[in-house]
Amino acid sequence: MSLIVVSGATGRLGGRVAARLAEAGIGQRLLVRDRSRAPELPGAEVAEAEFGDAAAVREALAGAETVLMVSAAETPDRVERHQAFVDAAVAAGVGRLVYTSFLGAAPDAVFTLARDHWATEEHIRASGLPFTFLRDSLYADFLPFMVGEDGVIRGPAGDGRAAVVAQDDIADAATAVLRDAARHAGQTYDLTGPEALTFAEMAATVAEATGREVRFQDETLAEAYASRASYGAPNWQVDAWVSTYTAVAAGELATVSPAIEELTGRPATSLAALLAAA
Repeated sequence: MSLIVVSGATGRLGGRVAARLAEAGIGQRLLVRDRSRAPELPGAEVAEAEFGDAAAVREALAGAETVLMVSAAETPDRVERHQAFVDAAVAAGVGRLVYTSFLGAAPDAVFTLARDHWATEEHIRASGLPFTFLRDSLYADFLPFMVGEDGVIRGPAGDGRAAVVAQDDIADAATAVLRDAARHAGQTYDLTGPEALTFAEMAATVAEATGREVRFQDETLAEAYASRASYGAPNWQVDAWVSTYTAVAAGELATVSPAIEELTGRPATSLAALLAAA
């Protein structure tokens, strides 16, 4: 099989995909920022490069037919780093690029970071590289971590709904695409959970799974910014945190897509099932 490169192999998503490819006996190259943190997997070689280092990325992608480009960590210059990676992929002669984007990516998306993903998608389209976009919804795995010490999930989401998705489902879908990348060229897949839930419903589901009292408290925008001020985070990051909820309120994450089942052959995992298994 042609060489597959998996970026972000030390992270939650890239690591899951790399493990699945290794389990299937598929050779791969793991692209990481720190070689010492790379997982030891059978049939896997390791290359070290940071997204923004075009020369290092080009060298790391040499000979690759298919590349899984897991979006980089959130920073103010993420779009520029993504663009440098894409340009290096073109220069390296990569055959296909599979990019992990975000549900509802658009230039005017309410969720500020979804705009980064749209800009990256546009750059990939303009590059001429055959591509597949995997537009993930919010990670269901993160829901328990959104609960404050007082058992409250706070945010200006109102009665909006989100079809939160399990990271293992995304990894299974991404692996399926990588194993037959030519068939999925030019496609955009919305990767979501099987149902769209309000945050009140999500809080109740977390409560049932964990045995703790958990509830959702809707906030105004002013309350949302005030409740996050103590973290001392930069403005762009606070905007991203708050707009996660306002995007839900605006209905941008309510999409329920059949793509997980179509790609993996099994239904998407519900939030309740994910938390029960955990």
